[in-house]
Amino acid sequence: MDISSSTAAVPSSTQIEVMKKAMETQEQQVLKVLESANEQSQKVAAQKTGLGNNLNMVG
Repeated sequence: MDISSSTAAVPSSTQIEVMKKAMETQEQQVLKVLESANEQSQKVAAQKTGLGNNLNMVG
């Protein structure tokens, strides 16, 4: 059996760097989604309690 004909794939340093960059990009996208969801949640809560941007002060 010839060792050089092995089918085991060993990632190169370039492939590892690409994978790391992809994971970092994905992390940033997930954080943006979470921040956006948090903002939306705060807006909904503020509207429900009457402390939102649409305060009507009649008096």
